[in-house]
Parts: sequence; C-alpha cells; structure tokens
Amino acid sequence: MSATRHSIEIVGGGLAGLSLGLALRRAGVPVTVHEAGDYPRHRVCGEFIVGLDDTTLGRLGLAPLLADARRHRSVAWFDRKSFIRDQTLPTPALGLSRRTLDARLAAAFVAAGGDLRTKFRVDCAQAPPGRIFATGRRRDGAGLLGLKVHVHGLALARDLEFHLGDGAYVGLAGVENGTVNFCGLFRHRTGLAPTDAHERHHASLLFAYLAAAGLDALGERLRAAEIETDSFCAVAAVDFLGAAVQSGRIRLGDAYAMIPPFTGNGMAMAFQGSHLALDPLLAYARAEQSWSEAGQLVAERLHRRFRLRLGCANALQPFLFEPRRQRWLISAHRAGLLPLRPLYRLTH
Repeated sequence: MSATRHSIEIVGGGLAGLSLGLALRRAGVPVTVHEAGDYPRHRVCGEFIVGLDDTTLGRLGLAPLLADARRHRSVAWFDRKSFIRDQTLPTPALGLSRRTLDARLAAAFVAAGGDLRTKFRVDCAQAPPGRIFATGRRRDGAGLLGLKVHVHGLALARDLEFHLGDGAYVGLAGVENGTVNFCGLFRHRTGLAPTDAHERHHASLLFAYLAAAGLDALGERLRAAEIETDSFCAVAAVDFLGAAVQSGRIRLGDAYAMIPPFTGNGMAMAFQGSHLALDPLLAYARAEQSWSEAGQLVAERLHRRFRLRLGCANALQPFLFEPRRQRWLISAHRAGLLPLRPLYRLTH
C-alpha cells in the first residue's frame, strides 16, 4: 500500500461527511471535518433508512453504529380521512434518530484520530485540492418546508405510517427508546411559513400546517401525545433539484442531490455516495492520481448510481402533493394496480 501524501478536508459533518471521514481515517488518511453546528442535535429527517446495501455497510464500517436500530417492515398508508392500504417493504428499514446516529459517527471519527472542528464555518467560495463539500442541501428558491418533532406515547398502526395531505405528506417512524419521529414535508402557505427564529423552533407551526393540509385527525393524535419540545426543528426553502454539476468540486450527500423523502432513501444515499467516493479519494491521498482525476471519477460514479433513482423519485413526488394526482394514486393503490415493488426498485 502506498504511503499517504495528501490530507483530506471535509466541509460538513453530517452522514456523508462523517462516514467518509471515518473510512478515510481507518485507512490512515489525515482528515479534518468542519461542522458549523455541534453534536448531539436534532435535524429534520424521516429517520428511517431504506435501501442501505451490505457492501456499503461493510466498506464504511457502519454495522456496529446501526446494530440497535429498529427494524421496520410494514407501512400503513392514509389519506386525509381514512386508511388506504398496507405495504410490506422488501427489506427492513432501519429506524434510528439523527441525533443519535450523527453523535455516534462523530465519536467514532474522533476515536479513529480524525480532527473534528465543530461550530466552525469554512469559506465555501474556496475549493482547493483535497476539500470535499458535504454541506447539506443546496438552497434555491422558496421550495417546500420540512417540519419534525419527536413524541412519546403515540401508538402506530404499523411499523411506519405515511399520510397524504393537501400539499403535504407526513411520515411517522419509531426510533430508539420508544420515541416516534413525526416528520412532514409541506408546501409553503401564505401566513404560515416561518418568518423568524422563534417560529422556526415552535411546534405550533406544525399544528398549523397539519390543519392547513386537512390532516386534522393526525394533528389530534399528535396533541394527545407527549411532545419533546426541544426536538422540534424546521427547514425552509427545500427544493429537489437535479444532481449538482461538480465543476471542479466533489459534492456528497445533500450537497450533491436530495431525493424526495417519501422514498426513505436519503440517508442511504449519503452513505452510498461516501462509499463511491472512497477509493478515488484514497488514490488521491496516496498520490496515485490527481485531484481533478479523483473528482471526475467520483462524479461519474455518483451519476451512474443515482441518476435513475433521482429521476424516478422526482417524477413521483407531485403525485404525493397534488389532490387530483393523489386521488389517482389512491385509486390505483386500493385496487392493487400500483406496482409497488418495481417502483421501490427504481427509487432505491
């Protein structure tokens, strides 16, 4: 094995940045991760992982960090007022909060000798060789609004619940310690969008959006549960853009592309992207190829792996938001005409 000659710098300490940094450190590469926030903390996320392959788990060494994750197989679909049907996932979804998983990854990275700099912002206008961008979603336009809160004492109809509203969908998933993650994606509505820091961290905003989406029954279930008020978080200006053009930069995770959250595949994609980037970056660190060569290879690998998945998920997304398309989707779902397994394979 060639000796390491170049270090790696990762901007963004989420799933993609930390898992890549951990794998590089275990291979002997000096790595610094810059994270604007701190650990542990809550993030807007569905908090269930679908489609994570064993190869990625093994190569990144993630299995011990996910060993106690909840295993989910059954999904109950609802519209605004009634149950639609059940779905069984081909492989179990893993339920674990981002608060726990991010903190575990950060601790493992530091234990492996990584340099983790929290509450530290990097000038992202600069992209020197060796710098990778895993900074989270790209901001472009008004987009959508993501809202999330943890609750206790909320019984679920199945392992996972998925609720369709008017310009919204909401997922409920069990995570550790009997907690349920309650997370939704909503169209912005005049007068309801968060306008200041207080509103962005106040759970009343979630109730307002549930009511506006016609999900009153779901809102009543939430009111009857015990809400972890400090777990509420919001993220605005969410857009599901096409994959970022690399243009000399290596982008991973949401900085590369965001897949619509109904797939449950965003967390798996973050890990898979890190896996795809690992070998080219090891070759760069050992001076076996140039930075531009590594970047080109990473871009090609990401494009091949995710192009079809992203395209199919973005094409399906409107059917979960627009009432007219929802009615078509529900009718096909109830009649058993919706090809769930082929759609699953296309979006994972």
